[in-house]
Amino acid sequence: MTKRNILLLVGTAKGLFILKRGGNGKWSIDGPHFAGLAVYSAFFDQRKGRNEMWAARTSWHFGAELVRSTDMGATWDAPERMRIKMPANTKKSLENIWQITAGGDADSLYVGVAPAALFESHDGGATWQLNKGLWSHPHRKRWTPGFGGLCLHTIVTDAKNPNDLKVAISTGGVYQSKDGGKSWTVTNKGVSAYFNPDPYPEFGQCVHKIARHPRKKGLFFLQNHHGVYRSRDGAQTWQEIENGLPSNFGFGLTVSDAGSVFIVPLQKDAERFTCEGKLRVYRTRDEGKSWQPLTKGLPQKNAYEVILRDAVASTGNNIFFGTKNGKLFGSSNDGDSWKLIEGSLPEICCVKAYKI
Repeated sequence: MTKRNILLLVGTAKGLFILKRGGNGKWSIDGPHFAGLAVYSAFFDQRKGRNEMWAARTSWHFGAELVRSTDMGATWDAPERMRIKMPANTKKSLENIWQITAGGDADSLYVGVAPAALFESHDGGATWQLNKGLWSHPHRKRWTPGFGGLCLHTIVTDAKNPNDLKVAISTGGVYQSKDGGKSWTVTNKGVSAYFNPDPYPEFGQCVHKIARHPRKKGLFFLQNHHGVYRSRDGAQTWQEIENGLPSNFGFGLTVSDAGSVFIVPLQKDAERFTCEGKLRVYRTRDEGKSWQPLTKGLPQKNAYEVILRDAVASTGNNIFFGTKNGKLFGSSNDGDSWKLIEGSLPEICCVKAYKI
């Protein structure tokens, strides 16, 4: 059977790499784009036949910038009107762009940034505005930075309901809106913040990633700073699903079209590398009741790897992840076996996967 063409956008600490897999199963690689600049997020917009690539490039001298390509990466532009800027009245400056994703309708885009703010565009990215509903939330002034800063790093939208928005903030936790971002509710019930005097506070959790099930309405999964959770009520309340895991600490999480959930557990937060020096992806096919270690094709000796929060991705039943040591792995069979795609990239910050 001919394999479907796949596009990978791989953001690294030294630029963006564009990988394509053709029908013969072979990969091509182009890059680095923005050589020397860190790319923490990327997105490929195929809605309305656009075929637009977006990337967030970051210079420690010039700061973070959102750029776009309409010719599959041959050229990039960043017109002034597309710039993400903190309004002067916030008295804050843009530190980093952590997430770019599609909105629920065909013309909306959302961007999550540090310092923990959400930007939105409703004209295909031509112009951007700060989401005032979240910025004015009474909790905001009491959010505190996690190890990676005070960042809004995850945005989950719903193509069936554009008014439904969910975000994850480190450290603030999960917030969601039912009215397109005008108002926001905190929904962290059941999620631990063990480092707080109150281990189950209303907010202040260091949530690392959330993802929805592709078919089952209301089913979500969450990787926390020490904790793996499931919600069956639309991310309102959360239940632990850690049985069978070597550790409950980790960053990345993705859900395949088959409904399988994938995580890569790491040793405790003070160490932050793969458990026992073995690179094992864990999969659940029963919503967290049980977990299976997936090792075929992955190194099981002296493999001290770190996989960041946005460096695990899926499209269909193709699963991909990248490590801080620059290794990019992929599976075309829902995780049953893995192959090394690239082994010597710079530190991998994000991986985004698309069928083309």
